[in-house]
Amino acid sequence: MLKNPYLTGLFMGLVILLIFFFTNFFLRDTEYYRRSVMLSSFLLPLIYLLGALSSVSYHKKKKKDISFREAFGSAFLPMFLGGFLSMSIIYIYINDIDSETKSLLNHQYIESYKNALEEEYSKANKIVKPNSEEKKELDEKYKEAKMRIQEKMRNKEDMFSFRYFFYVFSAYCMFFLMLSVFLGAFFRGKKTM
Repeated sequence: MLKNPYLTGLFMGLVILLIFFFTNFFLRDTEYYRRSVMLSSFLLPLIYLLGALSSVSYHKKKKKDISFREAFGSAFLPMFLGGFLSMSIIYIYINDIDSETKSLLNHQYIESYKNALEEEYSKANKIVKPNSEEKKELDEKYKEAKMRIQEKMRNKEDMFSFRYFFYVFSAYCMFFLMLSVFLGAFFRGKKTM
């Protein structure tokens, strides 16, 4: 599998999909949104790193002396393919197959936004002196944030639309680029003069 960057990318995509479906079917509760965000933030980059690292190190072992371009390509290609495959299937699943998951995640997103606002407001309220200019400013910002939340709820903002998936995938692609540059620089052959 490590011999072919396409298969490595396919394998990474399948691992990510297994994690997604396991989380979706067995860990779907009141913390589902938070858990999904944590997995996307910490576990997925680790999977991408391990896949890219194994692909580049195999390529380096096979060829001994590789250029930056070869190392970059053998790191980027599997990550991009695995990310594109998994994000595409997850998008199709959430938007076309299981609309309950989409509704749950959107609802939990709004609730987490509201809870974070309330928590931040209560902490800031304890620090600020009553009847001060800071208190008035805090209350004004709190009201504005509540209005933004109400607007999101009224508009039924969809955090799992194609546009948002595109933004997330673009952020992952930036991560893939940075990691590929690092691995390309690290694994490239040293030229002696």
